[in-house]
Formats: sequence, structure tokens, C-alpha cells
Amino acid sequence: DKGYIQKDLFLQLLDRNLKLVTKIKKGIKNALISLNEKIVLRKRPIIETVFGYLKNRLEIEHTCHRSPINFLVHIFSTLISYSMQPKRPSISSSFFSANP
Repeated sequence: DKGYIQKDLFLQLLDRNLKLVTKIKKGIKNALISLNEKIVLRKRPIIETVFGYLKNRLEIEHTCHRSPINFLVHIFSTLISYSMQPKRPSISSSFFSANP
């Protein structure tokens, strides 16, 4: 299912000391998810909104670059353009400094 991680993949990543934070399905036992990770999961819609805005409105997914320099120029100009928008979704910086 979209947005969830299978138990086999979770265990493979855990063996490599990697942790992929995803939602827990209803009826599934809570698999090693901390309070900080639950808080970050609540911010997921805001993060997806930003990615959607960058992808759809500012065309960050443009694929016809002829050189790596043009690719980087496009990425940086898109991010600068986004940062100059008067209203944009954001997460308070105190949120990240309060959570180790």
C-alpha cells in the first residue's frame, strides 16, 4: 500500500541500521516508532504540499537539461523562487530544535 512499509523491508533496513519512518496501518502493532517520529509524521502533509508546489507550479521536475550545470541552475532558481513567495506552507524552526 502507498505510504506504508512492509514488515520484511522494515526488518531488512533495520539490519542495516536504517530506519524509514512511515505510517502504521490500523490493526498492526506499533513497530519501534518514537514520539519524535510520530510528531514528524503529523507534519508530513505540509512537506508533501511543498513538494507538490515545487513539482507542479514551479516545474522542478523538468527533465530536458543538457548539462549538469543547467540542472543545478534550474534547481537553485526554483528554490529561490519558492522562497520569495509571500505565502507558503512552513514548519517552525523551533520544531526541529526542540526534537533531537
